[in-house]
Amino acid sequence: MALNNTYEARLVQQETAVGAGVQILLLALLGSAIGMGPAGWLTGLAFAIASWALLSLALHRSGLRSFGPANRVTLGRATLVGGVTALVADSFQDAPPVTLFVGLTAVALILDGVDGKVARRTNTSTALGARFDMEVDAFLILVLSVYVSMSLGPWVLLIGGMRYAFVAAARVWSWLNAPLPPSTARKTVAAMQGVFLLLAASALLPHAATVAVTASALAALLWSFGRDVLWLYRTHRATRVAPAAAGRRARPELVTS
Repeated sequence: MALNNTYEARLVQQETAVGAGVQILLLALLGSAIGMGPAGWLTGLAFAIASWALLSLALHRSGLRSFGPANRVTLGRATLVGGVTALVADSFQDAPPVTLFVGLTAVALILDGVDGKVARRTNTSTALGARFDMEVDAFLILVLSVYVSMSLGPWVLLIGGMRYAFVAAARVWSWLNAPLPPSTARKTVAAMQGVFLLLAASALLPHAATVAVTASALAALLWSFGRDVLWLYRTHRATRVAPAAAGRRARPELVTS
């Protein structure tokens, strides 16, 4: 049994290595197609190595014995995100072809709705798969916000940085780590960020319309995060006040007139 578990663990780790290999192959294809410079290559390779290392570590800690079809879809999407990241890094020197950039990003966004459905249909949903999916989403939004900020200004970076700011704040205020109730509105706002940023990056709209679309995405995200933080804070206060009130009722002699 131990040998079988070791063999299965090796197979799982091999899939992450294959993902890194496909990522490098995509970089080679992009490099030959557009003559990608050193910034794009180095950023793309750093993404491939970092994603392989972090995913391998997470898989080792989770003890999963099968990578699963949904995670394969997410891994493919991560490969596309790595390509988009390389193009954005390269764009500081030379803007990438709009068709190529939009095409890679659009496929990555479309696949975001596929891996969850695959996980549910194959009954292979896992906490690691959900976290993997969320991190790929968040990084793609960050990369897109960097790209759009080059034409609209640094305020766009708030869109990509908000989730990471929330995670950092949760390390200081632990009550932010409490689970949130399911919300269709939250999922809708999260999904629209990528679509709106891609629309802004495509240069299909007049400048004023591009600003309006991006500002709308930011406003919706601020509302969504603000609502969740307020809910978490109120829940945290309620959990602290309830035991204190119960204690006062149990010891009425401590209540002064």
